Amino acid sequence: MVDGTWGSGDQPPRDVLGPVRAFDDHRPPSLDLVNDCVHCGFCLTTCPTYVLWGEEMDSPRGRIYLMKEGLDGEPMTDSMVQHIDACLGCMACVTACPSGVKYDRLIEDTRAQVERRHPRSARDRALRSAIFALFPYPRRLRLLRGPLRAYQVSGLQGLVARTGLLQRLAPALATLESLAPRLTRVPRPPRRVRARGKRRAVVGVLTGCVQGAFFPDVNAATIRVLAAEGCDVVIPPAQGCCGALSVHNGREQEAQGFARRLIDRFERAGVDHVVVNAAGCGSSMKEYADLLRDDPRYADRAAAFAAKVRDLSEILVELGPVAERHPLPVTVAYHDACHLAHAQGVRAQPRALLNGIPGLEVREIADPELCCGSAGVWNILNPAPAADLGDRKATNVLATGATLLVTANPGCLMQVASAVRRQGGEIALAHTAKVLDASLRGLPVSSLLQP
Repeated sequence: MVDGTWGSGDQPPRDVLGPVRAFDDHRPPSLDLVNDCVHCGFCLTTCPTYVLWGEEMDSPRGRIYLMKEGLDGEPMTDSMVQHIDACLGCMACVTACPSGVKYDRLIEDTRAQVERRHPRSARDRALRSAIFALFPYPRRLRLLRGPLRAYQVSGLQGLVARTGLLQRLAPALATLESLAPRLTRVPRPPRRVRARGKRRAVVGVLTGCVQGAFFPDVNAATIRVLAAEGCDVVIPPAQGCCGALSVHNGREQEAQGFARRLIDRFERAGVDHVVVNAAGCGSSMKEYADLLRDDPRYADRAAAFAAKVRDLSEILVELGPVAERHPLPVTVAYHDACHLAHAQGVRAQPRALLNGIPGLEVREIADPELCCGSAGVWNILNPAPAADLGDRKATNVLATGATLLVTANPGCLMQVASAVRRQGGEIALAHTAKVLDASLRGLPVSSLLQP
């Protein structure tokens, strides 16, 4: 226990007279925010788990009802935790809510309470410990590249898939295996890249954890695009994790530690803006002021840092185009990553950038508000329903008839690619940065369609 609260690895005590009340006094979900919900039901059709199961307690308003029970002194039961855990945190309900309920704040505060106060099973603790010992650490992820590449090219991956043993014996591991992208060799970026032409801004780029380890080509494209549009690009070394996975899973102290280190790194870089090309990371970094609001050393610095954070599409639209766009004759289905569209409200900017490329046609995907099932590490913790959501998204993507699926989040790219393969469909996938980069460099469309 630290400062009167329980850490994610601690097991809370039980009151001798019965179960402990659901929430302690450290950042419980706000009663005022809970009371903003009028239970109108506008959120239901946008909630992935309600769409899958039709269960009231697996809807946003149902979970808010559970939070209200907890605030009224009810205990934190296994059933309550099950429904809270089932939430993807996609924030589609925030977009849909006519009352402006801040469900994002409510679910994150509730998850932190669950993580501190609910005793999980040994199996669940082991899986979560393994996930958070690996994914928030870029260096550890990079160490996996060699063995994973060997596994992919040796033919062993195909053999394992044909046996089906991994899916039966270890669903979470099978999900990880199916999500892994084909790895390519990309040189690490330099620490600074000069603007081409007149300098218009000095920006820092977050290289990220999964993005940096498994999609280094996206980071390289991001840097080239920013430089082409007149930005001096700074890539601070040893950045570490932004804390997004931790904060979205209730690991508050861990997330705060990651946030402090990242703020330190970018403050020393002296940049005008911090550019992010992963939707989940950008969403969390824009909320650092709330995450560190109780820290007297970092509260003001976190607010200043958050004000500098921009998604790649945001900063490019703010600056306006100066580099020549070469034609890319291709049909594109654009997928709204949840933490870009719902959490950050960034929808028009990526479409504007894509529509600014000569010859490129953007096609919309049906039910765009429904999550693809990635949701950080939700698909690893909940592989079966995540696959159901992935299949729904893949079906809608393939129905567009587009040649290329474009999105702005590594988790979405891996999740939809896995679902498309599972359905036997064919569509190339690319990050928005790679499409822009191909146009600016005058590359052929085939450069985006390679597996």
